[in-house]
Amino acid sequence: MPDLVLLKLGGSLITDKTSEATARHDVIARVAREIAGALAARPDLRLLLGHGSGSFGHWPASQHGTRAGVRGPAAWRGFAEVAAAAQRLNRIVTDALLAAGVPALSLQPSASARCSDGEVVALDTFPIVRALAEGLVPVLYGDVAIDDVRGGTIVSTEELLDYLTLNLDPNRLLLAGEVEGVYAGDRLLPEISPANFDAVRDGIAGSHGVDVTGGMAGKVAQMLKTAGEHPGLVIRIFSAAEPGRLTRVLVNPAFATGTRITA
Repeated sequence: MPDLVLLKLGGSLITDKTSEATARHDVIARVAREIAGALAARPDLRLLLGHGSGSFGHWPASQHGTRAGVRGPAAWRGFAEVAAAAQRLNRIVTDALLAAGVPALSLQPSASARCSDGEVVALDTFPIVRALAEGLVPVLYGDVAIDDVRGGTIVSTEELLDYLTLNLDPNRLLLAGEVEGVYAGDRLLPEISPANFDAVRDGIAGSHGVDVTGGMAGKVAQMLKTAGEHPGLVIRIFSAAEPGRLTRVLVNPAFATGTRITA
């Protein structure tokens, strides 16, 4: 049976989040090559890729307060600016994947995503499912979305992946970032579950740079929700900063690195 993996490339990994609209082109190219290597080594691997918007989408989203809601002409113009910024980074990532030999297909979340008070309630999954069936690698990203309550909002990559687990039934959900995993102070946490989250929540480091979707603590909370809804799903937060590690994680499901999120 195919091994279906949902992989997120964090904004902190592929951009400099302290400098507006600054892509790490060398890192993106390396990661693309590592993904290509994993797909070549594991013909049974099926991959859906998501990436954060990093210093592209988060900067204008912070300036316009888009996550909290969109009201009035100026806010809607900001909504459009956030979408355009996120698309620019997605083009960079998709082009690097194609150059590395990955059959990447960019799919724009805001074209079909609908939220209700910040929660994803609809997303057209047919193109994603068909792309996977044809051996393509769908590429989604953190984006804007129409919201029934807020007018408009930001939908994070983690929220999109959480929604997609309902339809795709993946084996693994991997969040690849810049740091080794989830830290509480100076201590790397090998596992986080509902049993220890409250005790470590306040010590979890925030994001380096602008982040409108809750930083690391927000990611962990979202992944705990996902883990609770999908028993057996392997969720891991780890670093892809070290060359070769991403390939190793993708190829070997038993390879333990970073922090595992479990229900």
